[in-house]
Amino acid sequence: MRRRDFLIAGGICAGGGLWTAANLPAHRIDTAFQSAQTAFGHSSGLPDPVKIDFLQQDAEPWAEKLIAAAEGQIGVTVLYDPAYVSLAFPNGDLPRERGVCTDVVVRAYRDALGFDLQQAVNKDMKAHFSAYPKIWGLSRPDRNIDHRRVPNLQTYFKRRGADLPVSANPADYLPGDIVTQMLPGNLPHMAIVTRRLSPDGSRPMMVHNIGAGTRLEDRLFEFELTGHYRFKPPIAA
Repeated sequence: MRRRDFLIAGGICAGGGLWTAANLPAHRIDTAFQSAQTAFGHSSGLPDPVKIDFLQQDAEPWAEKLIAAAEGQIGVTVLYDPAYVSLAFPNGDLPRERGVCTDVVVRAYRDALGFDLQQAVNKDMKAHFSAYPKIWGLSRPDRNIDHRRVPNLQTYFKRRGADLPVSANPADYLPGDIVTQMLPGNLPHMAIVTRRLSPDGSRPMMVHNIGAGTRLEDRLFEFELTGHYRFKPPIAA
């Protein structure tokens, strides 16, 4: 991740930062950028995905599909790219080799269940704009970026009744659940809980893009958990 792209993102870093670069003094931008690099790692600093033999209980069919679609992005999405770009609508996307943490979630719901979070979030924001965060100073929805921001997806999931308590008990996190975390530098992050367990079998692994493309990693409790969601779309393909 380059400093220039970090600035261009201005609030979608880690899938939707809680700040806008334009509102930060230079020394705070540098601090946030350094914290992000430390948290996200570089492509050479993260381990390659490995086969994990420990599995949780069977997941619901829709969750199994969601997890398979998320894990299917490993080795395909190999870059972390938070740059703002114009997207097609609906079902707009960046090239699959790049993206942020929220893109893992958006692509998994599209691929597995035929549910387009870009369209769904845009529709809900048009009807209930005041219910969504005003972090980025926008006066109306932006279908290019709204669904790629963690706070917006948190709001959407909560408005759909999908929010669950955050706990320190690994058993509370079922396959297919969505979790959000706060990374160093106040950078929101999002991941999908899988059926695969950590090497010691004590907690579920998650699929996410934290800086070097989509990975399967044991990082559920590494950062502060800020949200827990179980979102089954009303219509699954």
